[in-house]
Amino acid sequence: MSNENGGNATANTQGGGAPSVNVLAQYVKDLSFENPGAPASLAPREQGPELTINVNVGAKPLSETEIEVDLKLEARALSGSEVLFAAEVIYSGLFRIMNVPEEHIHPFVLIECPRILFPFARQIVADVTRNGGFPPLMIDPIDFVALYQQNMAREQVGAPN
Repeated sequence: MSNENGGNATANTQGGGAPSVNVLAQYVKDLSFENPGAPASLAPREQGPELTINVNVGAKPLSETEIEVDLKLEARALSGSEVLFAAEVIYSGLFRIMNVPEEHIHPFVLIECPRILFPFARQIVADVTRNGGFPPLMIDPIDFVALYQQNMAREQVGAPN
């Protein structure tokens, strides 16, 4: 396989073309919803539940230009110590990234790719919580730049000198 310049198509920083990303596939890799106290957990409450939402992004190269990115959203609603619901989705995408300089690949993959996946994963969480008998949980937009910077800072603190 070759690119327009006759070079190797697996060289994602060569060829001189404009940087590009193609979404080759998007899919649910894992989906879980637990409603352990139903039907009692569905009863109206004076106080809203305490919500905890965790976000995690992972990436695995499949070739020099194709990368699988996993966006994991975990949501848990508690009323006191009672778990009202727990939802988890790993929503993944297969991306082809071309002509992005090597030093920019890591942030590009962990910022731009999850930004593309997020609206779909968010809708899945909203649908599964609604189908579980609760109001749909609409997760606020996520600042993937800030998340990336926090993770990089955490890694640098934990890295040996």
